[in-house]
Amino acid sequence: MKTVYKVLLSLSVVMASWSCSKDYLDTYPTSSTSAATIFETTENAKLAVNGIARIMTSQHLGSQGLCGEGTMKHYFGERPGENYSIPNLTGWINFCNNSYITRSDYSYNQYPWFYYYMMIGNANEILRNIDGAEGPQTEKDFITAQALTFRAYAYTMLVQLYCYRWADSENGTAVKKLNNGLVLRTVENMDSTDVALSSSGKVYDLIYDDLQTAVDLFTSSGLDRGADEIWLPNIDVANAVWARAAITKEDWKTAAEKAALLLDGYPLMTNDEYKAGFHAPNQEWIFGSFGGSEENLYYYSYFAYVAYDGGSSFCRTYGSCISKDLYDQIPETDIRKGMFLRPTSDTQYSHSNGQITDTALIKEYQAKYPTLTEAHKLYAYHQFKVSVAGTPGIGYLNHIRTAEMMLILAEANYHLGNEEAARTYLNKLTRDSGRDTEYNCTATGETLLKEIKKYWGIEMYLEGFDWFNKKRWNETLTRTSFSDGGNFHDAMTLERDPSFGNRWTYVTPQCETQYNKALQSESEE
Repeated sequence: MKTVYKVLLSLSVVMASWSCSKDYLDTYPTSSTSAATIFETTENAKLAVNGIARIMTSQHLGSQGLCGEGTMKHYFGERPGENYSIPNLTGWINFCNNSYITRSDYSYNQYPWFYYYMMIGNANEILRNIDGAEGPQTEKDFITAQALTFRAYAYTMLVQLYCYRWADSENGTAVKKLNNGLVLRTVENMDSTDVALSSSGKVYDLIYDDLQTAVDLFTSSGLDRGADEIWLPNIDVANAVWARAAITKEDWKTAAEKAALLLDGYPLMTNDEYKAGFHAPNQEWIFGSFGGSEENLYYYSYFAYVAYDGGSSFCRTYGSCISKDLYDQIPETDIRKGMFLRPTSDTQYSHSNGQITDTALIKEYQAKYPTLTEAHKLYAYHQFKVSVAGTPGIGYLNHIRTAEMMLILAEANYHLGNEEAARTYLNKLTRDSGRDTEYNCTATGETLLKEIKKYWGIEMYLEGFDWFNKKRWNETLTRTSFSDGGNFHDAMTLERDPSFGNRWTYVTPQCETQYNKALQSESEE
């Protein structure tokens, strides 16, 4: 990778602490370059686009664990789910159990709102100013398309967090004060602090409109991102985001159409690439974040929290493990089965926190994975999927890859009544890729849907989908304790039915309601 990742601090909001004001919408700090200078030329405006990409993998709010998209994957997609276990992380019980999801003043309720609206605000600034920049119209169109794609991506994530799942949304029309809806900030109202909540249906309308315009402008401009610039949106990223938005909206036809557009240009990674640590781009990556040593997040990065060989004290102390329930479902012939530490006896590990106590087994895995140090504690079903490219937590972060598109195609075709197509995509993903050459899907009906969901868990483990999928599937989340044959600490053993915690929906955070008078004036329902 020769392209240097450009950083634009003048479009990034940097705050030292939580502020219950409109500060998180201010895209131009007083010490920064003015909008007139940034958008004087299209060359400068390209740096603004890079600035949004940088937001996705930066430390925010002076907190070690808040690092953009990595936080969303780990803290919000995996920790509250059922496929990921950190059995000795008992200090985070309430967070991992989603106990604070209805607390508007809880910092982790506020963070996604802060983070994604920061992206949206910066995208809106680009959209408002790009037409006045000096430069070719094709470049203006391309930059506009990139900003629209970033905005659509951010709203796609927000709608999953702060709105009811589509099945509970009354076809996208339901909106309730402070517990089901989003503030739709666009160029037209970006200077107003007082904007009422909109329903998920209106949010999806904006996402679809943004992506249609983006696709049209990407096409008409004739331009593309650099070959190695996976952190920047292009037409493929726009279509992939569209497929993800559509599957959460249960718009099966659109989801299948958009996902299918990505298959030819991004072939599935090889088995060697799959086992290489998920920290470097390969042929399958559609969209990701830069992660070279030039932009080292040190102890703040995703990899400093989950990588099996991360140099942080967190990685050395708290092992990221796959749930035994999911592990047991992986066929013995599947290469993914071998990417986890499997005890051969239940006497080899502690049944309170999962730590491996058998010296021979520890040495076996230290020899198998030489980047492990003596300080790295090992646990039953420890993951060896994600590693670091450099210490303590260097690595490129993937956001969208072809496997997700294939799973979307399988699920969408199932709901469209095309079961043969659904089976075909599962076979392409698992058998034809070489992940499991013995695999052959022949399931039908409800069994086929369960098979699709199982492979979402197996293939996308630790990539931030678990909790989001369980929410949109409207399914009870179940974790099993060590005493009952699983590998979760007793305090994290639970069953969460779909009605829990405002239907798994984060309430509107206090950082919005304390200054947005349109929300303050709404009457209680």
